Amino acid sequence: MRVRVHNRVLALLWLLGLAAAVGVACLTHAPNRLVTGTGIRFGSVLHGANLLVLLPGLWLGLAAFLRTTWRVQVSVLIAATLWLAGLVYIGGAEATRLAEVDSAYSRTSFGGGFWIMLTLGWLIAADALSRLKLKPVAAVLVGLAVLAPLVAQLASGHLANLSVLKEYANRQDVFNDALSRHLEIVAATLIPTLLIGVPLGVLAYRRQGVRPPLFGVLNVIQTVPSIALFGLLIAPLAALAAHVPVLAQWGIGGIGTAPAIIALTLYSLLPMVRSTTAGLEQVPASVVDAARGMGLSARQIFWRVEVPLALPVLLAGLRITTVQAIGLTTVAALIGAGGFGAIMFQGLLSSAIDLVLLGVAPVIALAVAADALFKLLVALVAFGEKR
Repeated sequence: MRVRVHNRVLALLWLLGLAAAVGVACLTHAPNRLVTGTGIRFGSVLHGANLLVLLPGLWLGLAAFLRTTWRVQVSVLIAATLWLAGLVYIGGAEATRLAEVDSAYSRTSFGGGFWIMLTLGWLIAADALSRLKLKPVAAVLVGLAVLAPLVAQLASGHLANLSVLKEYANRQDVFNDALSRHLEIVAATLIPTLLIGVPLGVLAYRRQGVRPPLFGVLNVIQTVPSIALFGLLIAPLAALAAHVPVLAQWGIGGIGTAPAIIALTLYSLLPMVRSTTAGLEQVPASVVDAARGMGLSARQIFWRVEVPLALPVLLAGLRITTVQAIGLTTVAALIGAGGFGAIMFQGLLSSAIDLVLLGVAPVIALAVAADALFKLLVALVAFGEKR
């Protein structure tokens, strides 16, 4: 009897996870944060209740040979959720066990094998979610449900003995300051992006001749490396602050948040302008003609007809802009802007991987949260239009 693989994506991801579990250390343990940790294989932590994590893992391997019905995909999604939750639980439990038998200065961290298996588990869940073809709102809610057990373990303190959370406990004030600064820079970037990008998008929609040079300039800005653009702004802003003292009093100078916000705004203009133009272009001409026939003025047509219909596309562009700004703000730490990038680069300079992770992980979480929030907003706006 010939065995057929019905879900090759799932089979490939499962085999890669198996290879990571066998060949790469799942955890690392060191007597202190200055010493390189010793790798701990996945098999050595599978004892007692930890063995239960194998059940969803085995089902994921078996499901690749089953027909891709919706019931099978739901079971794959549940198994992937249990797999992710089980992996994190094992890491926290093993870190607690090692902390009890070792000194308070010991450090237990997730190893490469853990991160590979965690990523593959999330990809399996995402693949199952896409095959279920849920509505956007339902898809976002299900995605959040997959992450809920991980967040619950973090909030419960189960992971408190992991090295990265020990770093957080030691640097909580620094972390909170970095979070507030990071969010301030992102918010300060989005405001001018909207005030400049949306009018430019409307202009490009109404004046076809403006579009080629406008998008040409924005494309050139987008191709400049972020660190280069930050560096290019240092000299002119420093000279401007020297000649106009009031600007220096407002905090504008060669380094700090001002050049960071200016550079991030320049980077954010292209997706914002493109989405605004594309959103207005997809408004049916028949709808505009009908509104004009009803006696609406050009201003009324724009605000009552074109803007509401273009709003989903505009929000999609704002989603891209926000996620991009959250990521690029980390690089702005190199010119003294602060944020999570400062923690990340401090960890790189001191070869403290957990400190790097303390700066990187919140940025990823913020990006994922912003992406999910805007997808939900787009879905709600689209649903409201259909009604």
